[in-house]
Amino acid sequence: MERVIELRGHIIRDNILKLIDASVVQYNGRYRVLELSVGDQVDDESVARVALNLPEDKVELILNELINLGCVIPTGEEAPTIKLAEKDKVVPDDFYSTTNHATEVFLNGKWVRAKYQRMDACLVVKGDEVHCVKLRDIKKDDQVICGSNGVRLVVQPVEQQSSEFSFMSNEVSSERRVEVIVKQLAEEMRGIRERNGRIVFVAGPVVIHTGGQEAFQNMIRSGYVNALLSGNALAVHDIERALFGTSLGVNLDTGSVVRGGHKNHMRAINAINRSGSIAEAVADGTLQSGIMYECVKHQVPFVLAGSIRDDGPLPDTLMDLIEAQAQYAEQVADAEMVVMLSTMLHAIGTGNMMPSWIKTVCVDINPAVVTKLMDRGSAQTVGVVTDVGLFLTMLDKELNGKN
Repeated sequence: MERVIELRGHIIRDNILKLIDASVVQYNGRYRVLELSVGDQVDDESVARVALNLPEDKVELILNELINLGCVIPTGEEAPTIKLAEKDKVVPDDFYSTTNHATEVFLNGKWVRAKYQRMDACLVVKGDEVHCVKLRDIKKDDQVICGSNGVRLVVQPVEQQSSEFSFMSNEVSSERRVEVIVKQLAEEMRGIRERNGRIVFVAGPVVIHTGGQEAFQNMIRSGYVNALLSGNALAVHDIERALFGTSLGVNLDTGSVVRGGHKNHMRAINAINRSGSIAEAVADGTLQSGIMYECVKHQVPFVLAGSIRDDGPLPDTLMDLIEAQAQYAEQVADAEMVVMLSTMLHAIGTGNMMPSWIKTVCVDINPAVVTKLMDRGSAQTVGVVTDVGLFLTMLDKELNGKN
């Protein structure tokens, strides 16, 4: 069965033909390049038409893969194939699986942009709208789009993605000058704050351990943190630091282990349990400083997602991970920027919930963390390989004009 596809973009630079070769060959298909027009300048787009000869039972599978690479199938404006979900959480085998790129469906004679864009979701027709719906949220008789007919991706051109945020070149390197990146990031963050946009931080307990706590608190006070997504650990160590001056029993000012300090994190959880919640601990005076204190005082929403290893956990920590995912997704839905601070699992989880047009920065001392995030599909991520405490201190100085 032969199909012709068109592709536009940086075909040579991004190795698109090589990716097509890999996708087709793995299913014993063949392809021929019918036309290739390469742009004159570095930033010019190239255009190609490729004929695919594919096994009939692999056609939709391969076409979905190629669409995810930004290919366009020139079949004209035709209605998509819609099938009903046979029961809750079950869809037809040929369902269309979304990417994090903006997706449009040809519905009722016009192209309709899908809402709630995220990767690994189904496309469900709801009246005149199309929604990205997680498999677990599918209901019996939902109208599920199947195959690739009548579906197209709208991938933003590279030159539109960059603008002031020009350092986002999808590279991971410890050789970058962090000072330069911090200056550019601070400029963009100031612009977002001025237009009342939202900046979401995804942070791990390393923020506390590396001495970035005070800088992060300053950024909350000055309006650069509009939501905090984390786990139980950051909140516990932050509160332990506020109440006892330690983190996991270590005095962060001297670096020395405090006698009996190994139980301080449990004492911190106990204190919050006594108050009833973090907000109530702030209200009754139990908690008078720290990141969680500043979030409560400045009405910055936070979501703490629990795990099997959590001590306690804190009363605010969500142990229902489906509910935690839903609240994470709600906070990043309208974000302009998401900054991830040394928390691999939370960063990857958040990245999977985000559309590709959200500016994303991942800061970690380990470049493998950023690479793993990009491998999971969040290719819009830029990696800043450095100590998180140092990064936050530099960013706070740049944002708040401190010498």
